[in-house]
Amino acid sequence: MIKVAYHPIYAHPLPEGHRFPMLKYELIPGQLLHEGTIEPKNLFSPEPVTEDIILVTHVEAYWLQLRDLTLPVKEQRRIGFPLSQQLIERELRITQGTIDAALFALNDGIAFNIAGGTHHSGSNWGEGFCLLNDQAITANYLLNRKIVTRILIIDLDVHQGNGTAEIFKNEPNVFTFSMHGDKNFPFRKEKSDLDIPLNDGVADNEYLSLLAENLSFAFEKAKPDFVFYLSGVDVLATDKLGKLSLSKSACRERDLMVLKKCKDLNIPVQVSMGGGYSADIKDIVDAHCNTYRVAFDLFT
Repeated sequence: MIKVAYHPIYAHPLPEGHRFPMLKYELIPGQLLHEGTIEPKNLFSPEPVTEDIILVTHVEAYWLQLRDLTLPVKEQRRIGFPLSQQLIERELRITQGTIDAALFALNDGIAFNIAGGTHHSGSNWGEGFCLLNDQAITANYLLNRKIVTRILIIDLDVHQGNGTAEIFKNEPNVFTFSMHGDKNFPFRKEKSDLDIPLNDGVADNEYLSLLAENLSFAFEKAKPDFVFYLSGVDVLATDKLGKLSLSKSACRERDLMVLKKCKDLNIPVQVSMGGGYSADIKDIVDAHCNTYRVAFDLFT
């Protein structure tokens, strides 16, 4: 059975001006349940991750400032959210949700976290709505426990996975692949193992062609026994921040390409949702739900 991490705190309210980005985390499971893609038994509620697991990936001084709500105001502005105890708990549950999902994926082939994909968080910083790097923490969790030996992180959010690249810059057992807008945030990029920078306005055919070529290369180089997939839908033409021109159908084809590759090679994959900032929330939710629809068609 495909398992999906979700907790009501994922959609917890923020001060005025910050609520819209959180709304999708409530609407995605609601839509998937309504249409019958998932059932209540597919959902699980994660506990908060423990501090010892965080500290394998993040610098202690940074984590303590988050935990104790003492992060300087300038650093909070870099994150984009004002810190609160509820926001920290949210991040802890998201991270444990990705760990749990990865462990489920080892048995079921694939598992999801309805939130996550916090790829802008580096070893000692947060930015771009990211406090702790859920997939990086989970990758280290799997490696340190010798559950897996080689990991490929496929980051197809429109923004470069700079935090993930920084965390694993000296880790030969994790291959980071980021395909992203060249002139988009973050404006100071880190070096992934494979970066594919895209010009503004790239549309369906060019995007899918580039992905097909570089996805095969990434698998050949990484030789993974586990994959993390960050499936941001801010690649859509409707996205307010994305600057690309993908249709919803091409976004779905992108997901199919990645997930079918994992299925055909019998490599388990954990999926976190990443960004999506279209003006109409229906576009965001439908594009994210397509990722689940593709997965349930492939894996069940």
